[in-house]
Amino acid sequence: MAYPFHLAINVTDLDAARGFYGGLLGALEGRSTATWVDFDFFGHQLSLHLGPPFATQATGKVGDHMVQMPHFGVVLPLETWREVAERLAQAGTEFVIPPTVRFEGEPGEQWTMFFCDPSGNPVELKGFADMNAVFAS
Repeated sequence: MAYPFHLAINVTDLDAARGFYGGLLGALEGRSTATWVDFDFFGHQLSLHLGPPFATQATGKVGDHMVQMPHFGVVLPLETWREVAERLAQAGTEFVIPPTVRFEGEPGEQWTMFFCDPSGNPVELKGFADMNAVFAS
């Protein structure tokens, strides 16, 4: 049995966050107050609170790219990942790393994309054709 993960982060604008996470990414909104909102983020609880987002730096070397650390995201079945990638592309999302495959033909082959939410929080979405390969080495 899988257990949902909980992550609470700060955002600068709840309405923009609702549009991004709920509207664009398709996360279902849960409880909220004037200062925070919960989302079902692909089966995980994402709590967005008003406040200054965490500081990040491009210190994570992934292949040929330097990515923002820390960042968060989710691992999706490839078909769902492709659907989300298409929605993001059609919405004109500015990608830090556009949708791409890495480790092709190797254990752990995965598709990835990096982008930031409206508050600048870095997000990575990974897609796997075989979800059993997520922890392959």
